[in-house]
Amino acid sequence: MERTVTAAPSGARGTARQATTGPHPPNDTSHPLRVAVIGGGPGGLYAAALLKRLDPTREITVWERNAPDDTFGFGVVLSDETLGGIEHADPRVYEALQRDFVRWDDIDITHRNTRQTSGGHGFAALGRKRLLEILHTRCRELGVTLRFHTEAPKDLPQTHDLVIAADGIHSTTRETYADVFHPQVTAHHCRYIWLATDFAFDSFRFDIAETEHGVMQLHGYPYAPDASTVIIEMREGVWQRAGFDELDETESIERCGKIFAEALRGHPLRSNNSAWTTFRTVVNDRWSHGNVVLLGDAAHTAHFSIGSGTKLAVEDALALAACLEERDSLEEALAAYEAERRPVVASTQRAARASLEWFENIGLYLDQPPRQFAFNLLTRSRRVTHDNLRLRDAHFTEAVEREFGCPLGTPPMFTPFRLRGLTLRNRVVVSPMDMYSAVDGVPGDFHLVHLGARALGGAGLVMTEMVCVSEEGRITPGCAGLYTGRQAEAWRRVTDFVHAQAPGTAIGVQLGHSGRKGSTKLMWEGMDEPLQEGNWPLVAASAIPYKPYSQTPRALSRAQLTDIREQFTAAACRAARAGFDLLELHCAHGYLLSGFLSPLTNRRTDAYGGSPEKRLRFPLEVFDAVRNVWPGERPLTVRISATDWAEGGTTAEDAVEIARAFAAHGADAIDVSTGQVVADERPEYGRSYQTPFADRIRRATGVPVIAVGAISSWDDVNSLILAGRTDLCALARPHLYDPHWTLHAAAEQGYTGPGVVWPAPYRAGSRRPQTGRTDAPKPRLSL
Repeated sequence: MERTVTAAPSGARGTARQATTGPHPPNDTSHPLRVAVIGGGPGGLYAAALLKRLDPTREITVWERNAPDDTFGFGVVLSDETLGGIEHADPRVYEALQRDFVRWDDIDITHRNTRQTSGGHGFAALGRKRLLEILHTRCRELGVTLRFHTEAPKDLPQTHDLVIAADGIHSTTRETYADVFHPQVTAHHCRYIWLATDFAFDSFRFDIAETEHGVMQLHGYPYAPDASTVIIEMREGVWQRAGFDELDETESIERCGKIFAEALRGHPLRSNNSAWTTFRTVVNDRWSHGNVVLLGDAAHTAHFSIGSGTKLAVEDALALAACLEERDSLEEALAAYEAERRPVVASTQRAARASLEWFENIGLYLDQPPRQFAFNLLTRSRRVTHDNLRLRDAHFTEAVEREFGCPLGTPPMFTPFRLRGLTLRNRVVVSPMDMYSAVDGVPGDFHLVHLGARALGGAGLVMTEMVCVSEEGRITPGCAGLYTGRQAEAWRRVTDFVHAQAPGTAIGVQLGHSGRKGSTKLMWEGMDEPLQEGNWPLVAASAIPYKPYSQTPRALSRAQLTDIREQFTAAACRAARAGFDLLELHCAHGYLLSGFLSPLTNRRTDAYGGSPEKRLRFPLEVFDAVRNVWPGERPLTVRISATDWAEGGTTAEDAVEIARAFAAHGADAIDVSTGQVVADERPEYGRSYQTPFADRIRRATGVPVIAVGAISSWDDVNSLILAGRTDLCALARPHLYDPHWTLHAAAEQGYTGPGVVWPAPYRAGSRRPQTGRTDAPKPRLSL
């Protein structure tokens, strides 16, 4: 597992250590005249230059304990966006950078002796030492004092108006005030070493080597006409099996050169006091304290595979300088700097984390076809997507689509997918969403309109909300059920409408039991809040309440387990008679069956608790019973929570085994969600944040998967499907916002094939309407 260290000492949160060198409160002006910068990297130097340029009367000193040309790594990649900011803020620095940049467009990915090239990406890089020289020169021109080979004095916060701590990933400043900044440092699973070679690659290179010890990868790019950065990376276990832990620097470099000799064209590798290390992600709860502020790697880190370390530090410097100019006090300026930068950094860190984890798990993807492997690698961080890759390199993207099996002009999301005897015409699923609008468990007009509208909207599969198997198994009084014949008849009305008015759209039912999360208010009256009156008794795997003030459930007896299993089978029989095309068993989100799977909610000591196999026993018994009564040609899927987002709970590794067990019992697909099992969870939200769990299950087990969670754009759906990370994509809130989400996705992509069909009464609206004068044709105004 990854190792996260919270580097805060004991003591009250937000209280600084009592020390004579503590920072003083921010002064009343945002124009600090005496500024100390700790750390002579690009971020610190650029901040010093900008502040001096904005106010030449400032006294600014940069303290750097190393020599001027001491640096980690060799090349630096900057984006056009960052360069635009530099050009606006200091044209002199921009002009100097422009003269030294190496530019290129291609990315080459070599996998099993096949090289795939994708163009149109646009990179700019230069040597890290040259970048430092440019910034040194600019600082001296402006009158910034540079002190090399000098430790920063400990009393800088007392002797200066502002202290900028740009002292890197191992920031002494951050650790000095750890009880205020609350840093969390997470060490990851790979070892890497930063090297160089004396010739220029003609592209950004990713070379994959499958050795007898495991997978190793080379990341490389040019930074000068005659030099390239080379990073060699591999999992810790591979590194040890290959014997790198016993080699010195010279021996390691020679070994790496032999492994990647073809990519290096026989050129030797060289080092810069290089050593194998493990990447560490740094986050801080706060970035400033008094008149001390963190910048760059001291505040945050992002994995090198998306090339953002120096970029983020330079952007930090730009934002800090701007906020100091714009705000009336230092306190306001530092707060504004953090408020502006934190969302940008968090987004970058999420992308970097996705990229990092992709490379950590690269072994899962090696058997993909070469072009799909390359597409998967290019879209790994979710910053590059199917649509913008098509804009960059349409030829490459079309080749990937052909290899995947997309007919000409068909986006990946509109290709069919078969589950048992059911063929879905596209890959879009309307995810189960509880509506809490039933009366006595009976779906009414609301459900007919709600589900009917989404079926008319073009999705391949429309799922009901969780339909409860008993009155006691409801979450709220408004939950729908399938425990009476009247309820089944009402559901038949819905399925008949879907099959008659939206032919080609399948409708599925999700069956579940609330367990310990039942007898609560309607969501909009207080989610997970116990009812004030009219409560019913709860049951669960163990007698553990969901929240401290929640009702305590009774642990189920053997006889009660049998009763509940029969409730599921009875509901499944009613679902079949009601005309549903697919049934999903809800084993996620802390409801009854999920409560058996998680060690946090299952404390039983009998045959249904303890080991993972015993915790799986009852959910599998229910699955088998349902499969036995569910029509053989109709698919049966299972939704699981692939992690509890809580210490000691279900992990991604556990989820693979849970999925494998259900697949072995005949599950046709696994619907992969996460969390909602315990109230004190700490989810790591972000765009399509649950997809990596689905991807892992798909790769490890071979069972089809449904990805769900913060998938909101058709571009994301196309990207995930084409990369092979999922088979189907379930979207919830986007379908609340737009019931015709899938039809509109087709219109926006210009697609008119069999993967989505506009209902005859709606066909007149199948073209995207004009939005106003901005759509009008433009006259020619120049020669």
